[in-house]
Amino acid sequence: MYFTDRGIEELERRRGEEEMSIDWLAQRLREFVDLNPEFETPIERLATWLARVDEDEDD
Repeated sequence: MYFTDRGIEELERRRGEEEMSIDWLAQRLREFVDLNPEFETPIERLATWLARVDEDEDD
């Protein structure tokens, strides 16, 4: 188990039944980077990965 799994599991427990828009998620990611600029690169990589996750399935 990776350390991040705990955060992901907490996210599922607390928000698992909610529906969230991409706009909402994008805003939360921007707020997080504003508060934690040292995480700009990992957040950018996550956002890019999420944006492109379906591209491999189309091939």
